Amino acid sequence: MSKKINYSYIGIAFIVLVFGVIFIPKIIDRIGNDDIIRDESRSKDVSTASDKESNKSDLSYLMINDQAKKVPEFSFTNQDGETINNEDYLGKVYVVEFFFTTCPTICPIMNRNLVEVQEEFKDFENFGVASFTITPDIDTPEVLKAYAENYGITNPNWHLMTGEESAIYKLANEGFNLYTAKDESVEGGFEHSGNFALIDKEGFIRSRKDDFGNPIIFYNGLIPESLGVDEDGIPQEITILKEDIEKLLKE
Repeated sequence: MSKKINYSYIGIAFIVLVFGVIFIPKIIDRIGNDDIIRDESRSKDVSTASDKESNKSDLSYLMINDQAKKVPEFSFTNQDGETINNEDYLGKVYVVEFFFTTCPTICPIMNRNLVEVQEEFKDFENFGVASFTITPDIDTPEVLKAYAENYGITNPNWHLMTGEESAIYKLANEGFNLYTAKDESVEGGFEHSGNFALIDKEGFIRSRKDDFGNPIIFYNGLIPESLGVDEDGIPQEITILKEDIEKLLKE
């Protein structure tokens, strides 16, 4: 009886030995090639999140009540008659402006500056511009299309949008804090900010900090880069806008 038991143990030990000789080298080989560690381990998600965080630039968020301000929901019609909303810009870095096609003063300067920015990032599919007209009764999709062609707007992610006037003004004044108003006393009949807002891939308003450590929030769009400074000695900000777009594209 004891001899049979011993033979059983010997048989089991032999099977274990054969298994080890055949399969353990294969397991070690898979580990060495990262087949198990990288593809079958939950650590993949952790490392991805860490890598994403490490790619964050030094650009600040616009904080309102201790919350990073995100682009509000919007939905308008672009120059091609397509409906464009805020989700169409997710995953893209983009610049926001408010303008109107019959503007006789600052809008032509702003859009020539933006076309220059467009050319700087023409090879980036995840860069865009959002231009909202403040005279939607005049700026139909057809009018916006002609305006885009006249200024050389070619980026497929540059949407010139029109829609309900009250929604556009609310988006400007509350959504982006970019002042917009009707004013019969000024040339063109409207007042609006000459600043640009910069938005990251997740839809947050971002900017660099000033010399005192405070976010500049917006970028002056009224002085051409080639001019350097205006007649009042105010420096152009198109250069720093380009630099900060590049930073966000790398995030």
